Amino acid sequence: MSKVLILAEHDKGALKKVTLNTLAFARQYVAKFGGSYDFAVLGHNVAGVAEALRSYGAGVVHLVDHADLAHPIASAWAKVLADLAKSIGADIVVGPASTTGKDVLPRVAVRLGAGMASEIVSLTDGGAFRRPMWAGNLMGDVKITTANKVISVRASAFDAAEATGGQSPVTAFASDAGLATARVKFVSFDGVQSTRPDLTEAAVVVAGGRGLKDKFGAVTEPLADVLGAAIGASRAAVDDGFAPNDYQIGQTGKVVAPQLYFAIAISGAVQHLAGMKNSKVIVAINKNPDEPIFKVADYGLVADAFVAVPELTAQIKTLRG
Repeated sequence: MSKVLILAEHDKGALKKVTLNTLAFARQYVAKFGGSYDFAVLGHNVAGVAEALRSYGAGVVHLVDHADLAHPIASAWAKVLADLAKSIGADIVVGPASTTGKDVLPRVAVRLGAGMASEIVSLTDGGAFRRPMWAGNLMGDVKITTANKVISVRASAFDAAEATGGQSPVTAFASDAGLATARVKFVSFDGVQSTRPDLTEAAVVVAGGRGLKDKFGAVTEPLADVLGAAIGASRAAVDDGFAPNDYQIGQTGKVVAPQLYFAIAISGAVQHLAGMKNSKVIVAINKNPDEPIFKVADYGLVADAFVAVPELTAQIKTLRG
């Protein structure tokens, strides 16, 4: 029987969806191999996040509230998370394969002397963890032989878990008061301010490729506005300066799995597909019918994006009154 400890991610006091995707993995693991799961909520003034998790069926929601944990500095968070795992006897620590997770979880593995499997997309009946390799061209099964395990979960591979009801207890865990003396300290965060949904959590994504050139925003933004969508881009569009870095989707960018994904003037290189192929419905618009994007698209339109997308946007506006 395993005890799974789930690292809860949050932002500005709100629970992030990737936590619920990670929970879906944890539930699958417990259902297949037995055990239970707890949550770990690290931060400062984050009691509201812990409260939001009480109805998701955990044995305990562990709240670690300390001023030195206000920002996810990996060295501090990893120490506290490892200490908590040891304290409660958790043999598996799980978190999303997000920016924070990729920074924190390997350090937790070192502190626990644990083997680690990253970017997990499924479980095998034999207890191995399946993960993509070679930009998603291959799937490898990783078996961890250490007593303790650390797992990062590719959120796009799991649907967000639903609440189960009930009220899990919230228990405070005393963190190390000396964290502020760590060599790494938070200085500032220069984030991109946007009124659009977060790209990795949006239900609809409008993504553009190099083919849009300097008309990238003129084509993608009106459609994204009418759909309430996030905007993404291929690496080629970012490299050529048509879209900012935080829009990039793919092997070296963000991984998304929205309900609806528009691939506009995107060829569908394997590196891009690695970041969006788990989207529920994919709509491709490209004037070249031989582009590989059409092989993964649910709906494909062979057309000039500069003409088709404005027409589509106008039709959606008309239908919505």
